[in-house]
Amino acid sequence: MTKWLAGVSAGLLAVLAAGGSSAGDLPGSFPGVTIDAKLIGGQQYEPLYARIAEWEKLTGAKVNVLSKKNHFELDKEIKSDMATGGITWCVGSNHSSFAPQYPELYTDLNKLLPAEEIGQFVDANIKSSTIDGKLIMLPRAQFDVSALYYQKSLFADEGNKAKFKEKYGYDLAPATTWAQVSDQAKFFSNPPNMYGTQFAGKEEAINGRFYEMLVAEGGEYLDKDGRPAFNSEAGERALNWFVDLYKAKAVPAGTTNYLWDDLGQGFASGTIAVNLDWPGWATFFNDPKSSKVAGNVGVVVQPAGSSGKHTGWSGHHGFSVTESCANKEAAASLVWFLTNDDSQKIEAANGSLPTRKAVWEWDIQQAEKDPYKKEVLTAFQEAAKYAFAVPQTPQWIEISNAVYPELQAAILGDKTSKEALDAAAKKATQILEDAGAL
Repeated sequence: MTKWLAGVSAGLLAVLAAGGSSAGDLPGSFPGVTIDAKLIGGQQYEPLYARIAEWEKLTGAKVNVLSKKNHFELDKEIKSDMATGGITWCVGSNHSSFAPQYPELYTDLNKLLPAEEIGQFVDANIKSSTIDGKLIMLPRAQFDVSALYYQKSLFADEGNKAKFKEKYGYDLAPATTWAQVSDQAKFFSNPPNMYGTQFAGKEEAINGRFYEMLVAEGGEYLDKDGRPAFNSEAGERALNWFVDLYKAKAVPAGTTNYLWDDLGQGFASGTIAVNLDWPGWATFFNDPKSSKVAGNVGVVVQPAGSSGKHTGWSGHHGFSVTESCANKEAAASLVWFLTNDDSQKIEAANGSLPTRKAVWEWDIQQAEKDPYKKEVLTAFQEAAKYAFAVPQTPQWIEISNAVYPELQAAILGDKTSKEALDAAAKKATQILEDAGAL
């Protein structure tokens, strides 16, 4: 992931000029075919899904969307389907964090799409979409690494500047360290009307946030032998960051039940001062139709921990075709259509980071016309330099499901951080041993 931006600029104009020699064969003709799909749901994805009707018109096929759920719920549904032999659908939303669990579920898109077309994607994204030599998903314009959104007016207010300097001994400015975020969150909090920050507090979401904070504190999640190593001093410092903010009431009381949509709506409501979040929310936050902070949003690179390392948990979304699909060619056409240049431009226009080389050039050009877009793109380009994926173990999600209740117990004060991490490490070790990974 740290090489994500490599090659984006070099040779980009050549890619634009060359195009894919077989692209004219897409999207194809599939009259009478119906593709059943299970897709990630959420307000930010609807502009892309509106293109499905266009694909239906072009190909003569139909799409039957069986599910629209967040990835955590979708993951549970897919596992249930697998357990009952119910994989009768063809296209599914996927994510680099979830994909390693399903090595046999999805087919190899290399066999269904032109190599020249696959070559239009950023190499690093294709590499991380490939498992055991199979390209199991085509990346969307949804490369994810988080940056820090903040309300500009709070930082520009002279009264706030004077009070903050008097209390903390340094100038109020967008944070460069997580210790500063903690100070600022406590300073700005005035519950229930205003909270300094927030975080997703359950499922893989809190485990991922803990993971990246752990790395920023100089720790590691799994050691070189693949054993859980997060119950360390660095792990305690990382978890205590969340515990301390919750205890100080600098985050909403319900944050341990929050997932991504809750955070997006929270910052847009104007009741959150500083918010670590994904690029896909950038346009939503600055749209007066959806956000009370529109015109008041700043974005900076994500802060660093005490080790000097920045947080940077990252991954990317995509679409996959099941091995059991009866109409793989039609399904692959739909997956290509939802990730082609035009589709990625729609998502990139809403703040998402593209995974196609040509769309990066287009996105950079668009940013020159829009100061906010330029600020967002600049921040996330810098943020991507610090990006790192989750540990590459098929048990990552299973481990997350076992670890996150322990993290919650510490945040809520039911256990000390050490007790919670020791219990979590024991559960994670058992999962890996049962899987034969240790």
